[in-house]
This record gives sequence, C-alpha cells and structure tokens, in this order.
Amino acid sequence: MSTKGSRTAVTAEVSLGLVGPENGIVPLMASLTYMCADPYAVTMAFHVGTAEPVEWTLARDLLAAALHSREGIGDVQAWPSAPTADLAVAEGTAAGHQILNISMTSPFGHARFEACAADIQRFLARTFEIVPQGDEPDFMDFDDELTQLLSQELSPRASRRVQDRPQAVQYRMASIRCGPGSA
Repeated sequence: MSTKGSRTAVTAEVSLGLVGPENGIVPLMASLTYMCADPYAVTMAFHVGTAEPVEWTLARDLLAAALHSREGIGDVQAWPSAPTADLAVAEGTAAGHQILNISMTSPFGHARFEACAADIQRFLARTFEIVPQGDEPDFMDFDDELTQLLSQELSPRASRRVQDRPQAVQYRMASIRCGPGSA
C-alpha cells in the first residue's frame, strides 16, 4: 500500500435534508469519511438520534459523477438538480444551492436525501488530493483484501449478496425506520 502524502483520511460534516412525504424536508447531519485504505469508497454516516449512526458505503466515483448526471443502479442512485422554486420546499438544507439528490434503498426501507452539491464537491476534491482518480490501486493492499475475503465465513444468502455488488457500493445499514408513504 502506498502512503502518498501525509494524510490518510478525509472527513466532513454536512447538512442533509431527508425528503419526506409530500416533499417535506427533515434536516439532519451526516458525516462523510474517506480513507486511503479503502480508496474507492466514501462512508456516509447519518446521525438520526440513535446511539449508533446509520452508515452506508458509497462509491466515490458515483458521487463525483452524480454531481453532473444521474448515476447508480440498484440500491444507491444520485443525481443533480436545480434549487426548487417552491418556497415551502426551498427552506430545506440545500436551499438556494445546486442540489445533489441521493436515493438509498435497503430491506428496511427507502430514503431520499438532498445535499448541497457544493459541500459534496468540496469533500470529494479533498479526497482526490490524497488519492487522485485512477491511482486507487496504488493505495490498496490486494493481498490483505484477498486474505480478508477468503477468511470470511459467509452464509449462502450473504455470498449471493456480496457477489451481486462491487465492494465499493456495498452498504451497511444499522437502522433506518421508514414508514409507509416515506419518500
């Protein structure tokens, strides 16, 4: 594993809006974490009032591309949008700024978030400073990754789930409670 630069991680706290029924916005905070040891991934931890945050692991490249066009298939999708003209909605977290929409689906429910695209762009720019796009393999210890993968005891169901998703877009979800009618 390469140790280019003195920093090995980038973190940021960002304000998000959980888009609820009828497009109501519920403000919340999320922590973004990027680590050189996992150079393709960004962890997004939502602080939802429980002891442990709800964590998702997203592909860094998906977030970067989603600043310009709709990206993602399956469980995580993201896309840019202009600020809303609706004054009731415009009071949300990303009010008056270009918005990055992030939609996440799990066995526990579905949620859509709005973030200020400029906040996400600034975070991603810092990650690309420590691991430039295309240099990710230089920061990985493939022997260690392979050892960890081969040492895992997976149930047949978990094995199918892991095979169906690249590592960078697998997610961990502690607890999101989405009731009927949630966005």
